[in-house]
Amino acid sequence: MQFKHPEILYALFLLVIPIIIHLFQLRRFKKVEFTNVNVLKALSLQTRKSSQIKKWLILFTRLLIFSCLIFAFAQPFFSDKSTIKKGSETVIYLDNSFSMQAQGANGSLLNDAIQDILKHHEQKEQISLFTNTQLYSKTTVDAIKNDLIKLSYSHEQLDLDAAILKAKNLFSESKNSNKNLILVSDFQSHNNAFQFEKDSAYAFKMVQLKPRSANNIAIDSAWVSSKSTDIIELKVKLSSNSSDFVNVPISLFNEDKLVAKSSVKIDDETVTTFSLPNNQDIKGRLVIEDQGLQYDNSLFFNIGKPELINVLAVNANEDNFLKRIYSEDEFNYTGLDIKGLNYNLISEQNLIILNEVEQIPNALKIALRQFHSDGGQLIVIPSENDISINSYNNLFSDYAILKLDSLSTSEKKITSINYNHPLLEGVFEKRITNFQYPKVQKLYHYSGSLGNPILSFEDYSSFLLERNNIFTFTTAINTVNSNFQNSPLIVPIFYNIGKLSLNLPTIYYTIGQSNQIDIKTNLGQDEILELKNKADVIIPLQQTFNSKVELFTEELPETANIYSVFNQDSILTHLSYNYNRKESKLNYLELNNSENYTLNTSLRDVIDDIKIANNVNELWKWFVIFALGFLIIEMLILKFLK
Repeated sequence: MQFKHPEILYALFLLVIPIIIHLFQLRRFKKVEFTNVNVLKALSLQTRKSSQIKKWLILFTRLLIFSCLIFAFAQPFFSDKSTIKKGSETVIYLDNSFSMQAQGANGSLLNDAIQDILKHHEQKEQISLFTNTQLYSKTTVDAIKNDLIKLSYSHEQLDLDAAILKAKNLFSESKNSNKNLILVSDFQSHNNAFQFEKDSAYAFKMVQLKPRSANNIAIDSAWVSSKSTDIIELKVKLSSNSSDFVNVPISLFNEDKLVAKSSVKIDDETVTTFSLPNNQDIKGRLVIEDQGLQYDNSLFFNIGKPELINVLAVNANEDNFLKRIYSEDEFNYTGLDIKGLNYNLISEQNLIILNEVEQIPNALKIALRQFHSDGGQLIVIPSENDISINSYNNLFSDYAILKLDSLSTSEKKITSINYNHPLLEGVFEKRITNFQYPKVQKLYHYSGSLGNPILSFEDYSSFLLERNNIFTFTTAINTVNSNFQNSPLIVPIFYNIGKLSLNLPTIYYTIGQSNQIDIKTNLGQDEILELKNKADVIIPLQQTFNSKVELFTEELPETANIYSVFNQDSILTHLSYNYNRKESKLNYLELNNSENYTLNTSLRDVIDDIKIANNVNELWKWFVIFALGFLIIEMLILKFLK
């Protein structure tokens, strides 16, 4: 038998105290002679003898009671000495992602796992535990008890491969210890497929926690479907795991004020519509009530007065097609002849178009270089007439785009579309095969191209290419030289270039995804933008230009809410952030026992199995039971032994 706390056994020496007290109470009685008391004398001797037996029995039971209690506090156990000598290490990965909000037997799946750890793992035994957000290395359950109780859910979730790699790094380098790696999760099917490689150095134990119900209703997404002068139509998509139709009440708040409420009948996916006024800022929040996951029951958004994107066209040819594309509801379009160009306007623009100018003056080239370095975008359309090729090549050489050569008069068709270019993302539902290809009459040969082709001719030479936010055509696109203006490609090409020139805030962003947001403002020296709400103050990554500030958010913020963008004490705009909805679909991996890992549905059973595997049989409970038994015996002796 071995003891976890053998030093407590020294308390056995204290048992001599009740023995001494007992012997003191058994001192000899003094005899006193009386006459005619023979009967009383015999009765007195009989009482003394019974009293001594009773006191010895009480002393014996009390010694046993105290001995059992001392042994219980010393925590005795039986174990294979070789196992104890070899040692055991345990590392637990505890998934605290949002899907662990699903209800299990005694609350959420995460709470069930935490309670199993607190109740069944040894409080003083060394353990390493990590979640998607926290790491507790070589500690004890007793030391991290409060942290586990307060553990919150996270939008982050480690890939299983990453979790296994991180867990292995928490083990010691000893080759003699038993290494137990426990992965506790619901193992949703959106995780990448994984394969455990057999490793004799580790014992992999999978604990797949399963909810009582896999039904969940979520606010999936929201978007503005249409706008008029008075009304904004907001579409809201709801999704459900249930195969039955259910009526779900959905409420729309503007800040804390309820502005609309509706009931939606939903089985798999349903879209409902809200009408909002177009003459006020909306700091909106959509809310539903659902017994499933809680994180996806609300969605934040904001709709404000739209910022206009500044577009300047430097024209040497007609620009009617540009005026039609860059409408005044989204763009602030200005078209100027190159001879009447006001250079002071350049720094205020987001997009500049050189529309078939024959020569690029040196002053304009310098202004464009500064404009581009400040984050502006440029479209270059050469003329099919005699142009100053040197002036164009001087501009292109600064950005290593290409080098124009001679003008060719051979007709060519535009036959190739780079569907993977960000400019065309979401433009086509599928790749077009029966396309009526536009064509050109004249085009420039070029060399040294390092740009990314967007549209190409049948001989794979580029018609439109992009490099470093400079979009370059290799020929004129006027109606005489080309029918490209009549092609359905022209609108998405120019419109998307205009929209990409200024990444205006959308109605909401997703936490954990890379977001670039342009805020139109002029910052002074040492000024920065901050994101604030009632609870948080965040300084995001940012880059300052003359007319805008680019914000980059991914890891921050961490909490879904509406944040105000502050420049010192001034509010510039509002940004809404929501959690990713990928965990809303409660679909799980089908796991089975494997030679590479064991599968269980209870963390408590796994902890108990590890104890048994380590041959640790704790005896302290038995000694507590014995102490209670001897206490009962003492009470019976006191009551019934006369």
